[in-house]
Amino acid sequence: MEKGYSKWRKLDNAALAFPLVTDKNDTRVFRFYCQLKEAVNSEILQKALDQTLEKYPLFRAVLRKGLFWFYLERRDIDAFVKEEKRPPCSSLYIPDKKSLLFQVSYYKNRINFEVYHALTDGTGAMNFLSELVQNYLILTHPEANLPRVEHAEEPTPGAQEEDSFSQYYSSDIPKNKEKKPSAVKLKGEKLLHADMQITEVVIPVKETLAKARSYSVSITVLLTAMLLCSIHEEIPKNRQKKPVALMIPVNLRNYFPSQSMGNFFGWIEVGYTFSDETIFQDVLYDVKKQFKEKLVKDKIAMDMNGYVRLEKNPVIRAVPLEIKKYFMMAGANLGSRSITAVYSNIGILRFPEAYKTYIERFGIFASTNSLQLCSCSYENQMVLGFTSKIPDDSIQKKFMRMLREEEIPYKEEKNDFPGCGEQQKKEEKKVLQTFNFLCLAVAVICGMINYLMLETLNWFWFAAAGCLCAWLVVGVAYFKRRNILKNLAWQLLLITILCVLWDHFIGWKGWSVDFVFPFGALAVLGSVPVIAKVSHLEREEYLYYLLQAAMIGCLPAVLIWIGIIKYTMPSVLCTGISFLVLAGMFIFRKKDTLREFRKKLRM
Repeated sequence: MEKGYSKWRKLDNAALAFPLVTDKNDTRVFRFYCQLKEAVNSEILQKALDQTLEKYPLFRAVLRKGLFWFYLERRDIDAFVKEEKRPPCSSLYIPDKKSLLFQVSYYKNRINFEVYHALTDGTGAMNFLSELVQNYLILTHPEANLPRVEHAEEPTPGAQEEDSFSQYYSSDIPKNKEKKPSAVKLKGEKLLHADMQITEVVIPVKETLAKARSYSVSITVLLTAMLLCSIHEEIPKNRQKKPVALMIPVNLRNYFPSQSMGNFFGWIEVGYTFSDETIFQDVLYDVKKQFKEKLVKDKIAMDMNGYVRLEKNPVIRAVPLEIKKYFMMAGANLGSRSITAVYSNIGILRFPEAYKTYIERFGIFASTNSLQLCSCSYENQMVLGFTSKIPDDSIQKKFMRMLREEEIPYKEEKNDFPGCGEQQKKEEKKVLQTFNFLCLAVAVICGMINYLMLETLNWFWFAAAGCLCAWLVVGVAYFKRRNILKNLAWQLLLITILCVLWDHFIGWKGWSVDFVFPFGALAVLGSVPVIAKVSHLEREEYLYYLLQAAMIGCLPAVLIWIGIIKYTMPSVLCTGISFLVLAGMFIFRKKDTLREFRKKLRM
């Protein structure tokens, strides 16, 4: 492991809720890509990626779940370049699967860098992709003697992984008591992620800047006003009393010095309530006014402290994550009520003049559950990347019509994404659905036979309970399949509960706690090291589950003490072995064991 980097670090404040609101249709993944003027060589791209990770090793991280918060843990997992085959911005964070949170892929002339937003923000991704493209072109064209991008100061490991939110937090800054009005929402049936619409529009920077200056505004203000107007035209008359509002992410590094490669962004909300008399200039100058009022360091600091203040609250910190997550999800949904769509301008990518021979353009777009626009620029090209889950593309077309009306030339790119439009195979889901139906069918058939033979239902209830048990066990095994060690603990808990219920309903004999639980706990305890060995798991991947299994294995001693156990041999055996495992972990692996405890318990 590289010197100076931490083994693990907590999520940045902006990323705390990402794992909770991530699902297969809103993956919280964004793609930054570079379109070259030549086909990509996969072998050289792999070498370039290896070099890039030497500079930014903190990207080798997996997301883990603690008792109070999620956290990132450094892992020596190799990152491999792949040919693009999946739909853009597909899931990278899969709960219970310890995998890297980014992916480098290629397709024809395009290098793609996709990253889960909990790992980094647009600035961090831009730095990573710039380094990757630079390394690739230098390796591909050694004869060109391409110069390296000069940086005023190379960030240290500590600076790269700094939690800048905590660094600049101050409890003395007052709260922002501004109430945000509820915004109009883009309603209707949403597309699945695999069918997400991606529209890219390329506009010239010089002409766009000239148009913006003619209105005495910036390019970002101009495009924000145009997007607001484009969305407004799609809103029915009976819903136009509410404002159309955009979330505009703000790079906090522009206000608070930071070289963090993690998340360090805030946002402002810019909206407009339209009327029948509204013209484009009205929207434009009101947006300019809002930007001027909200993009002030004191106001930005007040908003940033508001985000962090909740995280620092001792009561909130002490609440276990399994309880806290529902409040965080509710808070995220409540916060989204004031937002119609998102516009994120990442900024300018700068390379030495010699790179123009090989680079055509850069682009960026993100997964969304509604509508989002991202933009970046290189040389004289600004690429606008629309992503939308709305079935039609009328908002995008209205935006392009406004470009024509404002005499801004544009070109709609017809990109080829090989993963889009394919019929995704879902054999696992079909198998599970078939199993669910079979369990139900067996229970119904047993009920029919029982009633036809005896005109009553007696043994049917045992058959139905058996089907329910089988369904529960297989269901848990399926949904926890990505982490076999966690699966073991869930199966032990589920089987023990089911056996206790069976024991109770057939006349309590005590076999469920005398035999099933202690022997099951021993089986789990013995399985953890075997699975770790066979699967070549790193110590950090199995140590916590071994500790958990050993602690569970000591519970029979409590049951003996309170008098529930009648036949004590299995429980004594289980408790003794589990205690020795615990003692061995603290004697021989004390440092690692305590570190796992601290990571899980950190509030």
